Amino acid sequence: MAHTGRRIFISAITALLAIPASAAEIQHRTEYRVTLAGLPIARAAFLTEIEDDHSYKIAGSINSAGLADLITTISAKTSVTGVVRDDRLQAQKYSLYYKTGKKARVYEVSYRNGNIVSATTTPTPKRPKNWIDVTPGDMRSVLDPISGLVFTGDTKVCSQTLPIFDGETRMDLVLSPKGDEDFSTNGFKGKAVVCGVRFVPRSGYKKGRKDITYLSKSDRMEIWFAKSEAANVYAPVYVRIPTEYGMVTITAVKYGSS
Repeated sequence: MAHTGRRIFISAITALLAIPASAAEIQHRTEYRVTLAGLPIARAAFLTEIEDDHSYKIAGSINSAGLADLITTISAKTSVTGVVRDDRLQAQKYSLYYKTGKKARVYEVSYRNGNIVSATTTPTPKRPKNWIDVTPGDMRSVLDPISGLVFTGDTKVCSQTLPIFDGETRMDLVLSPKGDEDFSTNGFKGKAVVCGVRFVPRSGYKKGRKDITYLSKSDRMEIWFAKSEAANVYAPVYVRIPTEYGMVTITAVKYGSS
């Protein structure tokens, strides 16, 4: 899996690993297991803090494990800060430190009222001639890849399109309802809302990229959302992402108060 594919994969994981707490100054920890074709490839841990002034911070780490470590070591640290406004988590700053083998990059994005005001990548990458640049229009009304997938309890979760920017690639996640499924883990047992997901790349990627083309043509991607009664929000507890190498699954092994 090439660099861009791995980074999008990491972004997809980070987008699914944040569950907010419900009251002032609550800390909420989550844990996830990531597998490829049933074999463990990564683990993740996240901490969410909600303050009584409606500000929030989410910080997490992701590390390769098992099969993935036999190929290359992948690690990431990510964080997002923002405010809870109009029943949504609205980011102000997002960052992702991503390292594969000896190569590392840092992505930093600043938002104002849902619009991107700056986005930097360090070190500055060399773009190929067939790179599709992110346009100014693509930077308006955009969600970060972490808190953009957390919804208040009265939201029709699977009836919306999510405009995501992960620091490099601008994508739409088009959700559609697929019913519900039983789901249980440490801290939760009940029904999960199942959304089909259509991945639509907009900009910020190499045209003709095989892994992006593969994902955009697939109809097998899903995200399951469970409702946290204490927080009155829906957040992801399970996701499956089809790849050329097999199905990647991300499963919550803990969902609830720390």
